[in-house]
Amino acid sequence: MQSEILAQADKQNPTFQVVEVTRANMPLIASWPQTGPTLDGSWPRTSSGTNQSVIQTGDHIDIRIWDSQENSLLTNPAEKSTVLPAVEVGANGAVFLPYVDEVFVRGLSPASARGRIQEKLEAIVPTAQVQVSLTEGRGNAIEMVSGVVKPGSFPLPSRNYKILGAIADAGGINPGLKNPLVRLIRQGATYEISARTLMESGAYNSLLLPGDTVVIEEDYRTFTGMGASSRQTLVTFPKDEINALEALSLIGGLYDVRADPTGVMVLREYTPKQLGSGGAKPNMQQVVFTFDMTTADGLFAARKFPIYPDDVVLATESPLAGLQTLLSIINSGVTTTQRTTALVN
Repeated sequence: MQSEILAQADKQNPTFQVVEVTRANMPLIASWPQTGPTLDGSWPRTSSGTNQSVIQTGDHIDIRIWDSQENSLLTNPAEKSTVLPAVEVGANGAVFLPYVDEVFVRGLSPASARGRIQEKLEAIVPTAQVQVSLTEGRGNAIEMVSGVVKPGSFPLPSRNYKILGAIADAGGINPGLKNPLVRLIRQGATYEISARTLMESGAYNSLLLPGDTVVIEEDYRTFTGMGASSRQTLVTFPKDEINALEALSLIGGLYDVRADPTGVMVLREYTPKQLGSGGAKPNMQQVVFTFDMTTADGLFAARKFPIYPDDVVLATESPLAGLQTLLSIINSGVTTTQRTTALVN
């Protein structure tokens, strides 16, 4: 019951803080630090890149050289062109060409690489013309790991390739995922956003970079529902943010017979760094927020109160429920006694 849980708060040295949530103090509570795993809001915003591909280490380029000279070093009289297939761009960003040695092409578009190769060939084949085609390697691709219909490695078709386009190319988000989160892993940093938020605004349609990894999975954030409610279980967040009224709905509401609507609580734990004094921050690590759901003030306050991951939403038991249980036990004992007496007689 509520009185049993809050008894500790009345002691001289309580081990937790009790806060009655009302419309009056809700703005102050809303300013307190957020707890549990959070979507930090640092998701990279959209930008624009070039519509051309850029050559990277590990890519392969096919080089076709045309030469009309009779005594060409690179072609024979029967064929006016020669092909150097699948020439790999080395770790130093260069490709090897006969009679020329290394030509640096990393960071260039195929058109720019064609011009540079042709320029290098002019010293030995003045009339040469060059064609270049690019096949991207792993260093010029992004990885779609999970949560899509067709996961895999996707070469960047240009430097203007964005995350929504990549998700579409992978067949879209798996429809079986509940409130999916999109995670972008880039050069050791990790960013997260809900798929719903990502698709609501073009500002979040991030430009992808070579080597990016995208992971899509169900929202891992949960809260616990306990006490005199219809469901006592871990509940996954169905959307980015939920309030106390929505949390009660997710655990099936208050149990009609047992629950005390004046004793709904949220148990939350803060870190030592999040504590403060003067009311601007909680003054103890463990805090019990209480709600009176029999008043309009309590209901409106609960509607504004955010539930954070790892919170415990507790519906305490009504004192009448305990009395009813006791009477039921007594009645059961009386009935048993009567039946025993009847059998003896």
